[in-house]
Amino acid sequence: MPTHPKSARIREVSLHFIPIEMRVPLKFGSQIVDSVTCARTRVVVEGADGKTATGWGETPLAVAWVWPSALPYEERLTALKDFTLAIARDLSTWDAAGHAIELGHDFIEHRLHALQDAFNADRAPEAALPHLAALVCFSLFDLAVHDAYGKLHDRPVYETYGPEFLSRDLADLLEGDADFRGKHPSDFLVAKPSLRLPVWHLVAGLDPLDPADLTGSEPDDGYPVLLRDWIREDGLDCLKVKLRGNDAAWDYERLVRIGAISRETDVTWLTADFNCTVTDPAYVNEILDRLKSDDPVTYQKLLYVEQPFPYDLEANRIDVRSVSARKPLFMDESAHDWRFVRLGRELGWSGVALKTCKTQTGALLSLCWAKARGMTLMVQDLTNPMLAQIPHFLLAAHAGTIMGVESNGMQFYPEASAPERVVHPGLYRRKEGVLDGSTLSGAGFGYRVEEIGRELTEAVFG
Repeated sequence: MPTHPKSARIREVSLHFIPIEMRVPLKFGSQIVDSVTCARTRVVVEGADGKTATGWGETPLAVAWVWPSALPYEERLTALKDFTLAIARDLSTWDAAGHAIELGHDFIEHRLHALQDAFNADRAPEAALPHLAALVCFSLFDLAVHDAYGKLHDRPVYETYGPEFLSRDLADLLEGDADFRGKHPSDFLVAKPSLRLPVWHLVAGLDPLDPADLTGSEPDDGYPVLLRDWIREDGLDCLKVKLRGNDAAWDYERLVRIGAISRETDVTWLTADFNCTVTDPAYVNEILDRLKSDDPVTYQKLLYVEQPFPYDLEANRIDVRSVSARKPLFMDESAHDWRFVRLGRELGWSGVALKTCKTQTGALLSLCWAKARGMTLMVQDLTNPMLAQIPHFLLAAHAGTIMGVESNGMQFYPEASAPERVVHPGLYRRKEGVLDGSTLSGAGFGYRVEEIGRELTEAVFG
């Protein structure tokens, strides 16, 4: 295929790792984490006319989320960092040309799997890097290429997702699906997105709800600790409740307690996240049915249910129609890409929770496939700090979600984003129950990196 006149090539790649300590611990499934490492990249692309532009991307390497395992945490983190470095090296020698979506698609389809296979070749089966982890390691580079591509053409990146810039339509990117012939991502995006979005607060499994839950180890740093204080301080109207998925009595009681708090504080919406640990739909159904009978107000507040079942859909082909008949049922960890969204729909899932950490390219393709099939969308957080927060917010604004966007970085490490907060205060502080992205401006993702006074450690590559 001839090179499109607005195509781009990757010319430079650099990589930084940024460690962050959490103010309070966060539980992912059975793992409790108190720190995270963010990977940040700077990518330079070159257009067909020789012009260059620089883009930035960042993703938390959320070990417990991307790679649930009995392996030691540090072993998994080291593997994630090593694989991210391997991607940086490979991209720096890759000479493909195209739109950012085309480059992201082609790298995932033709190079990422090969890199993952080579990386895992000398590792024991139980230590093999999973594909979700591989996607997260690539996502920062993919985000940076999208940012750079927008800057190359002096456009906000969401204005580049149409036929003026893309040489391939969605049918070419979705395995020849004729339903998408002549269509582009721009056909499925919100035409005039709001930059004020309702924001969801995460009520994690370890979070204290009442003074009786306090242990004395809580931070005294000026930020709230108890749920009612968060609701009052941030004007919250949407609460995401983390559940265990293997303790029905605890899960039910947790929903009842938080439901009572939501009534007391006039919070409108709840959602339940079962953490991928449920193996039988009856577990979820019985909790929902009991709520509907004994606590109908809390039941009514539940807007949707998120990912109760194991994220490997191919190995766990569970018919979930009985759950989605009760409440909208959203894929999260399972939705690696649009093919898994397709499988999920066949099994009865009714919605998709998108994440930029599974790549901007993959999120857009899943968005298009899901919208075309009548599935509902949400954009979920990976506790995104710093630059990672901005593409996350913009995806929600342009996707058209069931209700706003989840954002919890300000709960777990608010000061990690202090330099970014100076430039974009409404994106790093929740106020009146919303995030405000009106300060985003310019080409690419509108980061305004040059105004953010962040010093980076020496690059580990590039």
